[in-house]
Amino acid sequence: MNGNRLALIFTFLLGIFIGVAGGAAAGGLVGFLVSQQTLAQVTAKVSAIDTRPVNTVTQTPPSSSTVNEAVVVSLSDAMVAAVKRVAPAVVTITVEGRTGRGSGSGVIISEDGYIITNNHVVSDGNRYFVLFADGTRRQAELVGTDSLNDIAVLKVSGEVPGVAVIGDSSALQPGETVLAIGSPLGNFRNTVTAGVVSALNRSVPGSGMEGLIQTDAAINSGNSGGPLINLKGEVVGINTLVVRNDVGFGTMTPVEGLGFAVPSSIFSNVADQIIRTGQVRYPFLGITYLMIDGEVAAEYNLPVQNGAFISAGVNGQSAVLPNTAAAKAGLREGDIIVAVNDQRLDGNVSLRQLLLQYRPGDTVELTILRDGQEQKVSVTLGERPSNLR
Repeated sequence: MNGNRLALIFTFLLGIFIGVAGGAAAGGLVGFLVSQQTLAQVTAKVSAIDTRPVNTVTQTPPSSSTVNEAVVVSLSDAMVAAVKRVAPAVVTITVEGRTGRGSGSGVIISEDGYIITNNHVVSDGNRYFVLFADGTRRQAELVGTDSLNDIAVLKVSGEVPGVAVIGDSSALQPGETVLAIGSPLGNFRNTVTAGVVSALNRSVPGSGMEGLIQTDAAINSGNSGGPLINLKGEVVGINTLVVRNDVGFGTMTPVEGLGFAVPSSIFSNVADQIIRTGQVRYPFLGITYLMIDGEVAAEYNLPVQNGAFISAGVNGQSAVLPNTAAAKAGLREGDIIVAVNDQRLDGNVSLRQLLLQYRPGDTVELTILRDGQEQKVSVTLGERPSNLR
């Protein structure tokens, strides 16, 4: 197996709960098209008795620099409007614990005072304080956490200065402009950085996380837990980590512009269940798999470019664990899962994201590719053991 490959074999000993996304499902790509009206030739009118030559007046089309300036202005205006829409809902979180104090960012998702942030922001704390965009400060309570997807939910009492709208991360496209908002170093409140969606459905070696949005928007210490927004001002991700250098990627060379966010398709479901029950229950398939991309497909000579390839782990994990939901359904090493209840896996949607829609005990129909032929397999999902990441 190629050690430099960014694809990571994950043991899918994960439990995935059903959640109802708490926000709007109407995210999407915002495009800016600068159209140039057809410049018609304008001919001066003359009277029938006028025998003078007819003068032809041709309008000069705008220069390319003028068009480029219009694009920049339009994009800038859209960015400003997006930030204004979400900024009142962005908060700075201060955490006090036995080991000292820390800080992070978060975003208000309901008028009831629920705030989403990262699990790693709050995990070492026992007291939590929220600083709002209007400068007011309140103590918060911890509702629940999810270490698997690095999501936590806090709650404050009383009125809140703003509530963010949750967008549709599955509508994002590489190259789309996004904005990260947070409080780097805990001091520079509601700092905005701009970038693009570099890639979708990413996995980060050693994190156990998948389906992440990769962005080059600058993310610094203290930005964790803050929102990643589209140009509609909708929250499409929660900023979770940035890679500076990492031996997991085969290099210690410093890198820039390698940030990752948990997509709304994951965090909204996780947060919803935390709010309703205080915990997250995940279904349990019991497989080890690779998310397929072009590199994985080429390395393993696979017939498809998208899907979940069931394969033994690098550390000796079984491809299909015995006595699990997958084993009982007859899944085996070499199978490729290409759909869940007819929802296809693609470059934007991971297996985890699809299964997040279901609860332990639900029966789903997997479409698998085996020996070059598609077939349907019914699987009753188990529950992920609590001691597994």
